[in-house]
Amino acid sequence: MQSSIRLGKIGGIPVGLHYTWFIIFVLVSLSLAQFFFPNEYPGWSPGLYWIVGVATSLLFFGSVLAHELAHSVVARRFGVPVRSITLFLFGGVASITREVKQPIQELLMSVAGPLSSMVLAGLFAVIGLALRTVAEPIAGGAMYLARINLLLGLFNLLPGFPLDGGRVFRSIVWAITGQYERSTRIAAGLGQAFAYLFIVAGIFLALAGRLGDGIWLALIGWFMDNAASSSFRQVRLKESLQGYTAADLMRTQCAAVPPGVSLATLVDDHVLPLGQRCFLVTDGDALKGLVTLHEIRRVPRDRWPVTPVEQAMTAVDALHAVPPDADAYGVLERMDEYDVNQIPVVQEGRLVGIIARDSILHFIRTKSELGI
Repeated sequence: MQSSIRLGKIGGIPVGLHYTWFIIFVLVSLSLAQFFFPNEYPGWSPGLYWIVGVATSLLFFGSVLAHELAHSVVARRFGVPVRSITLFLFGGVASITREVKQPIQELLMSVAGPLSSMVLAGLFAVIGLALRTVAEPIAGGAMYLARINLLLGLFNLLPGFPLDGGRVFRSIVWAITGQYERSTRIAAGLGQAFAYLFIVAGIFLALAGRLGDGIWLALIGWFMDNAASSSFRQVRLKESLQGYTAADLMRTQCAAVPPGVSLATLVDDHVLPLGQRCFLVTDGDALKGLVTLHEIRRVPRDRWPVTPVEQAMTAVDALHAVPPDADAYGVLERMDEYDVNQIPVVQEGRLVGIIARDSILHFIRTKSELGI
């Protein structure tokens, strides 16, 4: 997810905060400190309400992070890369760069999140009950976290895609039909049905005077509809590339430049006048790497005249090359996994072409315009 602040890594997985997280963090903390805890536990000092409210809010989002980590651990157990975990307005999302290969894998990966929330609910409940007569503020926060984790786990089990329950439903349909694309269509359709239900229910709540609850429920419905629609588009994308390989989509011509040429010269002589976007960096017959607009943009503009392409390029051993017969959709997944826009096509150690993300998207658009 873009516009996120990197916090660090947990188990090798980057964790970040989307800017919308700060909105929900403030709202949750304010709600706990000004309304929930004063109503449940009158008599605390104003400062204590804020301390417990903020601490509980942080632990709540820690619980959301644990939920996403549970998904990620199981995904990695099945060899599925996890690019990052981001906390945002609607909770958290693990960026999983490709789908699992079997229904049972999706089932186990999907239930891992709600199961972790249920376990946390039990742990917080035990802490709350054990400390209720000893440390009421800690017990109060723990009991709130027990309830919210239980609700988080149960809500995610609703069979509406992309909720975990929707993914469980997809895995079951996938196991029955043996067709991943069809099961995704069905699960996404059910997800959209739930999304519209939430939106309508949110409108009714708002009209009934519960404006805050209504807006929040409608926003959840809107988010679910967007996510379900995105999954549907992903299926369409996969179907559009069915039967095609890297060789069908690659470009066989990619300009070669020596490693010592400056980025300024490259831009002035090749990028701007000729519209070229991708360059092989070669030293004689030896391929040293690849430089694209993405690598050029990472270098400050005032450094272009003194920065040789060799310093900006992606080295040849980090290019994640594919063979010509590689599945086209698999190549696109590989680009997402490694966050690259071009991948070289190599046959028997020899470069035979470059496949670019924009070439794949142009191919899909052309097919759509032709109605095939």
